[in-house]
Amino acid sequence: MTDISWIDPLLAAARPQAVAALLRYFRDLDMAEEAFQDACLRALTNWPKNGPPRDPTAWLIFVGRNAAIDAVRKRSKQQPLPDEEHLSDLSDAEAAIAERLDGADYRDDILRLLFICCHPDLPATQQIALALRIVSGLSVRQIARAFLVGESAMEQRITRAKAKVAAAAVPFEAPGPVERAERLGSVAAMVYLVFNEGYSASGGDASMRVPLCDEAIRLARLLLRLFPAEPEIMGLTALLLLQHARSQARFEADGSVILLEDQDRSKWSAKMIAEGLALVDKAIRHRQPGAYQVQAAIAALHARATRAEDTDWKQIAFLYGALEAMQPSPVITLNRAVAVSKADGPEAALVMIEPLGDKLSGYFHYFGVRGALLLQLGRNDEARDAFCKAISLANSPAEAAHIRLHLDRLSEATPGRKSAS
Repeated sequence: MTDISWIDPLLAAARPQAVAALLRYFRDLDMAEEAFQDACLRALTNWPKNGPPRDPTAWLIFVGRNAAIDAVRKRSKQQPLPDEEHLSDLSDAEAAIAERLDGADYRDDILRLLFICCHPDLPATQQIALALRIVSGLSVRQIARAFLVGESAMEQRITRAKAKVAAAAVPFEAPGPVERAERLGSVAAMVYLVFNEGYSASGGDASMRVPLCDEAIRLARLLLRLFPAEPEIMGLTALLLLQHARSQARFEADGSVILLEDQDRSKWSAKMIAEGLALVDKAIRHRQPGAYQVQAAIAALHARATRAEDTDWKQIAFLYGALEAMQPSPVITLNRAVAVSKADGPEAALVMIEPLGDKLSGYFHYFGVRGALLLQLGRNDEARDAFCKAISLANSPAEAAHIRLHLDRLSEATPGRKSAS
């Protein structure tokens, strides 16, 4: 049997632009997706015999468009398209459509598709599911598995998202410069959410959700190709690469969490780190700081430290201060406090986080950090209370198990006291 595995990467690479162009033509998300699928089926039949076309994306758009028109004609009992051998011989027609797919059209089509997936009427969960289905081409089963929900539930989520898009009468014209600038932030945020859905998983869920991290990086690189001079997109891509570079060192074999300072840095991906660091350096030269760039710069400082004790915590604390000024948030303040504890000691950090108690009363990491700081200061009873609260708020067994290690140490240090069960 002839090996046709080479076709899959071509179809995956062409999907965003092909679906986007078909959406512009038909102004119907379902029809655009079905047209692309039809074109893929014809490619699987035609390409192994004739070889790949000069421009696979143009071929898929042309064939998908004609297949959809054919379906409409058949429903209207009109004359169908010519036979396959005539349709497959694209010759000058393929060249003509390829010439029209210049850089501007490509960017507008992709942006239009991404903007639709990030429509403000859609909640974040539906934005992510729709983008993974329409832009990335993941199956409903793959998306459902990544989100740990049933296929029918995910199918309903995607269907509701499509229905909202249709009801909102989203314009299909090319986005203007102002709209591009306004909506680019939403698209970048959606990509970051996709990444975090995978990166925040722990324990047995982690391996199932790694594909979300990979797909987010692919989408970020797509944005970077569309906006090669946009420093925030450089920062976003760098951030995802530098964080994902640590994936092989983040968990024990049993799924328990390994803190950053305890990770085996030889397991970090040198290739991803090199790419991420280059993007950080390139973004900084633009002198247009943004939140993604600052977060990427923090990740870069961790990546550049060959040992945990070599980490420049004072610089990290400074960067968190800059991020806090851009995006005031108690969670960012908590992260800055961790850096301050490493640079200036636990007492200074504890003073910083005490006012956050009310705002972060339901946040696992707040009580984990507070307990660790109290433990360093020898305030064991208060530390034990904070750790017990953290366990009650843990998002996964792996998080709870990590906190129980602290409680076990406290029990050993204080005979007669039992750790939380």
